[in-house]
Amino acid sequence: MNRASRLAALTAAVLLAGVGPATADGEDGDTPNEAGTAFRTATVIDQDQTATAVASAGDYLYWTFPVAAGQTATAEATVTLPDAATRTGPSTWRVDVYDGLRRRQACTEGEQVGTAAENAESVTLSCTVRTVRSWAEPWSDDPLPGAYYLRVTVSELPERDLGLPIDVEVAATVADAGGSADRGGDLATPLLPVGTAGTLATGDAGAGEDGGEEEGPQPYLAALPEPEDGWSGGWWTDRWLWTAGGGVLGGLACAGGYLLARPRRSSGA
Repeated sequence: MNRASRLAALTAAVLLAGVGPATADGEDGDTPNEAGTAFRTATVIDQDQTATAVASAGDYLYWTFPVAAGQTATAEATVTLPDAATRTGPSTWRVDVYDGLRRRQACTEGEQVGTAAENAESVTLSCTVRTVRSWAEPWSDDPLPGAYYLRVTVSELPERDLGLPIDVEVAATVADAGGSADRGGDLATPLLPVGTAGTLATGDAGAGEDGGEEEGPQPYLAALPEPEDGWSGGWWTDRWLWTAGGGVLGGLACAGGYLLARPRRSSGA
């Protein structure tokens, strides 16, 4: 009996060892297939990642993604509309981008608002915001590093079409602006959301400095993937090239000026 029990346990362990990694790999490679319905429940996506969602016309759909200093973000969305036979008129859709303080950012490029005819199959939207700065004055509305929110919604729609099923595909891409976007100073902490979807905004009581439990719940930051070069951007910038090039040209100019201005020696005996 003991031998049979050991054999069964060993077989189960081998099966679990084979199943575990396959499940983990599948989860890591999955594309997010849902969207939040508010800022606090926004679905997290990474830079240059695509996400999808099935929703109803009239819903507010939210995603959040990271943007570092010196990067220019572009939000893209494609809304696949229901069958034309079920719709009663045209609809107008829009995509908006908000920073970590939930301030709506103006679009510098792209078609932020799009109108779909009654027989259209889909509508494509895009919004490119200003380059994120490493710091800004408290009174300014300049974009700062941290979380950014992508929101897709319909702004004009026949009342009878509310609630019809739609498919939405979004993507958040970033591009480095280069040294022209560099500014002095760094933000002490990136603007990240507090809490995560499906959880309370504050966690359980944490441990105090003396090892005991602190009274009251403690806030925590939501898990948002950090950009590859950090929130303040990488140390490399094309300004290094301009500085080095300027130094070389300055040295050549000094040498040329010396050769032209130095007194010439007479060649007579």
